Amino acid sequence: VQLVESGGGLVQAGGSLRLSCAASGLTFSHHTMAWFRRAPGKEREFVIAMRWNNGLIESADSVKGRFTISRDNAKNMVYLQMNTLKPEDTAVYYCAATPVVFSATEGSYVAWGQGTQVTVSS
Repeated sequence: VQLVESGGGLVQAGGSLRLSCAASGLTFSHHTMAWFRRAPGKEREFVIAMRWNNGLIESADSVKGRFTISRDNAKNMVYLQMNTLKPEDTAVYYCAATPVVFSATEGSYVAWGQGTQVTVSS
């Protein structure tokens, strides 16, 4: 199983960025896909996920209304659209996959990408 993120970079506060994650080696359509992030000096935290069975989106309160997740099962791709970015969104963002319908817990995820850096300047 391989997950490869792309699209990170430097953006000003208030700006937008879209991250992509290419998946291979798994039954993509039967995996819930999620994004986690690790800010400097902090633990990795759940950001957002899309359930594989019904497309329902679950997100952390800190990103509600600003971030959204989408997926293309035909291309084995998942995307994170981040709008109205804030300096506190600065982190390494990780794509993750789980066969569980939904979990916000790292331990439920069976595959992880290498991470992509997002830096939001004030």
